[in-house]
Amino acid sequence: MKTQRGFTLVEVLIALAVLGITLAAAARLVIGSTDTLIDYRTRTLASWVASNLVNHSLATRAFPETGSTQGQVEQGGEQFIYRMNVSPTPNYSFRRIELSVMAAERPEHILSLQVFYASRAE
Repeated sequence: MKTQRGFTLVEVLIALAVLGITLAAAARLVIGSTDTLIDYRTRTLASWVASNLVNHSLATRAFPETGSTQGQVEQGGEQFIYRMNVSPTPNYSFRRIELSVMAAERPEHILSLQVFYASRAE
């Protein structure tokens, strides 16, 4: 009697099903990692925008008027919108400045928020 070697059709189909499920899970993982990396890059760029604006304000010793201003800036090839809310403090020589940075395509979603204080130059 001669023994047959190889796989049956059922074994091949089961192996293909397992391989398909594994590849689908791997593809989903790669897509999720890519989305996370893109989000992290955008948040990092927004943080740099906020840091640049804060440092510029502190370096120029600006003492802004109370109120709200906004503008648009590019960083790393992406467009960002920033909103600066200036409010008084109990000490008239200081201003509280809240700086929010958002992506231009999603202005309702704050990516970076920094609060700092400016003092009156004497």
